[in-house]
Amino acid sequence: MENKDLIINADKNKIVDIEIIYKDIKEKILTARSKMLKHIDTTMTEVYWYVGKITYELSENSTKASYGKKIIDALSEKLINEFGSGFSPVSIRRMRKFFELYPIWSAVPTELSWSHFLELQELIRVNRKEEREFYEQEAIKSNWGYRELGRQINTKLYDRYLISPDKDKIIEESKKGLIEKQPEELLKNPYIF
Repeated sequence: MENKDLIINADKNKIVDIEIIYKDIKEKILTARSKMLKHIDTTMTEVYWYVGKITYELSENSTKASYGKKIIDALSEKLINEFGSGFSPVSIRRMRKFFELYPIWSAVPTELSWSHFLELQELIRVNRKEEREFYEQEAIKSNWGYRELGRQINTKLYDRYLISPDKDKIIEESKKGLIEKQPEELLKNPYIF
């Protein structure tokens, strides 16, 4: 019985295993795809940060709270008309909150996806800066997807970590029931350009 994955190279009298070549090429494609998705996500996170910055600065120059709401509503309407529903007033307020938490772009941990910050509002809802930084660092170090980040926040990992005398054990136990990060999480909710 002949193996279809083995081909004899007549010029060099060698047997070439197509499966090995296929797996190598497949790995390159998957790595390239992952890098591309990460670059897109970082770029869109920067755009959303910028929208938050602009709306924050405009409303800071006003003494009336209603002025900020009017700006967001008017901007949202124009952006939705051109770029789609990703710029609803609620989304723009989230972008503004994102800017308020990270007023310096270079301080944004770009290893995390937009979803980590806003989609489920996981890091945005953490009010204490040191707690937010703990979750950022752990999410990066442990390669958590946003679902896993949400699980860790909901189970109060930070608080358990603070009060535990054996901090390594707490981190190790937090890995039980880990929700694996899926590559498609990056673009689960497609960007609207």
